[in-house]
Amino acid sequence: MKFTNILLLALASLACVTGHAEPSLVIVVRHAERAAEPKADPPLSPEGAQRALLLADYLAGAKLTAIITTHYRRTRETALPTANKFGIAPKVIAVRRDELAAHVPEVVAAVRQLSGVVLVVGHSDTVAAIVAGLSDAKPTQLCESSFANIFVVNLQPAGSAVLQFKYGQADPAPSAGCQ
Repeated sequence: MKFTNILLLALASLACVTGHAEPSLVIVVRHAERAAEPKADPPLSPEGAQRALLLADYLAGAKLTAIITTHYRRTRETALPTANKFGIAPKVIAVRRDELAAHVPEVVAAVRQLSGVVLVVGHSDTVAAIVAGLSDAKPTQLCESSFANIFVVNLQPAGSAVLQFKYGQADPAPSAGCQ
């Protein structure tokens, strides 16, 4: 069975229709591979652009209702093919300089105000914390070289379950202390 079919089955089995504002599912990914330049706010590399297209294909049956990114170009470009596919304008939550610790709770609070299925595109140092903030899971922080992880957090009915998948080209072997 292809990965896309497995992911869609998992999404379908976790999703449920609810009458309140909290989303049923939250899909959390790290931005795709970035170019080396410019250092301040690089775009996606050709490999990253390919992964962003693949993400849109994988999520085609997910019935997304919202997308959250940061203000950085690499998160917005990762979300763009998916946003175009669903006709969704992503909500941008800026990462303020020296305020990373405040960013994660801000994203979690924004997600909890939404409904349906939400995609969050974050960074290597925020993805695990966002998943942990939405669930009881404690995923290991992503390595700087990790781009293939998809976390699916089921917030409905009560409680939460987290599934983790890989997509696209495999990441190199992780370093100690990260995945």
